[in-house]
Amino acid sequence: MLSYAESSKKNIVSRTAEINGQQMHYLYAGHGPAVLLLHGFAETSRMWRPLIPLLAEKFTVIAPDLPAIGDSSIPRDKIDMITSANRIHALVHSLGIEKARVVGHDIGLMVAYAYAAQFPAETEKLVVMDAFLPGVAGWEPIYNAPNIWHFRFNGEYPEKLVQGRERTYFEYFWNVLAADKTHSIPESDRKAYTEAYSKPGRMRAAWAYFASWPQLAKDFAQLSQTKLTVPVLSIGGEKSLGNELAAQMKLVATDVTVVVLKDTGHWILEERPKETTDALVKFL
Repeated sequence: MLSYAESSKKNIVSRTAEINGQQMHYLYAGHGPAVLLLHGFAETSRMWRPLIPLLAEKFTVIAPDLPAIGDSSIPRDKIDMITSANRIHALVHSLGIEKARVVGHDIGLMVAYAYAAQFPAETEKLVVMDAFLPGVAGWEPIYNAPNIWHFRFNGEYPEKLVQGRERTYFEYFWNVLAADKTHSIPESDRKAYTEAYSKPGRMRAAWAYFASWPQLAKDFAQLSQTKLTVPVLSIGGEKSLGNELAAQMKLVATDVTVVVLKDTGHWILEERPKETTDALVKFL
């Protein structure tokens, strides 16, 4: 796996586009068929930097900060997976790209599925990485599990509790949701993500994704009635949601490849960089 230092020597360009009156920041590299990389909560597009140079050898890589997160602007209206998928679809079209292979981790997985389900003719392949689909059978026990209490932790008073303690709040996810916290998010990334989410209004905006889940479950229940026919890779950690995600994807898609990484938690790209990268490159 390339280090960040090595990645920085590659031709990864940081860009900003105006999409429907909103600023969307994204990383861009390479030439060839398009690959769209969508990060999750407690991270930004930065998470993909070690992977981008490898993919850029064969693909045009676009890795946006999700709307409301990182250096993308906070939308004035809705912040949810369906709307974000539409905004990112508009970004892709603005770049003159008609079809893409879509990859998502954590809540980015949900945006990726929303993208593929709404635009199946424009999605060549779909990769979903260690999370789950609200509204699809098996989601409620995950949503109600006590160790992932943060799904409902949002609003005025939680915001006051976390303000100024963003690093401590994120340490729970980075450490507890990893199989081994010493092989989780690197320190340089922890600092960068903490800084990004500590900016005014950013944590509240990111939490809006979680607050949207009751409606998202209804939306996905409807969308999943039409099965995806594009090739799908479901990859997750054995000690996280790898098996649960695989079972869900087999319900919503007809062509599913499953990879469950042993002794691995939620942060699969950081915990198992070689195995995760090999699986992605082979599938894409």
